[in-house]
Amino acid sequence: MDRFFVEKRNINLDNNTCIIEGEDVKHISKVLRCKVGEKIEVCDKDNKEYICEISNINKDVVELNIVDMIQIKREADVRVKLYQGLPKGPKMEMILQKLTEVGVDEIILVQTKRSVAKVDEKKEDKKIERWERIIYEAAKQSKRGIIPKLIGVLSFKEALEDMKNNDMNICPYENEKTVSIKKAIKNADIKSIGIFVGPEGGITEEEIESVQSIGSHVVSLGPRILRTETASVVASSIVLYELSDIGGDE
Repeated sequence: MDRFFVEKRNINLDNNTCIIEGEDVKHISKVLRCKVGEKIEVCDKDNKEYICEISNINKDVVELNIVDMIQIKREADVRVKLYQGLPKGPKMEMILQKLTEVGVDEIILVQTKRSVAKVDEKKEDKKIERWERIIYEAAKQSKRGIIPKLIGVLSFKEALEDMKNNDMNICPYENEKTVSIKKAIKNADIKSIGIFVGPEGGITEEEIESVQSIGSHVVSLGPRILRTETASVVASSIVLYELSDIGGDE
């Protein structure tokens, strides 16, 4: 069943109706070619899912009747924030898609010393808009209960300030050989965790020292050197697994 996100204001529980607006209207009518009477899933971005039946389709709005409501549990109890050293364009798109699928809550783009990619301020809004669309589509496909938030682009200093708001932070580093993510977060009583991953060129020693100065744990991702797009997904997956969000509790 196809899935879409809507604002809470578009859901009327008094008369069990809902409307879909924006770009999804064209997708429903022109791409999926849905018809009146067909059922779709709607999520309110706050872990409530509605099974709806299409009652009307016009140019600007798809009108729905709510058939059933389900309180879903597809989000981790611990909020996971990924700080991504800005990589080149195509890699960024893959990172956003996969982090959304894995279960990350927030993705913060960071301009680090070794970031090859630069975002032109004049084009930043358009790029962010495109990247947010990639996150949105990935959230639909993976049936997330929320849409992950995208923040950026922050300076390294701004990212450090934001990391101070987390209960815990980790930073994968190729020169760290002994401390695993499992060891770092074992028995941690936390509600939020930040993961800082460098760009293609990695993280400088000065940046590592700065990350450690705010109490972050420098960790190893194993004996092999991972690309930035791999490291982000692997680190996030390990964190979510150790927090029992992926793979069950046993």
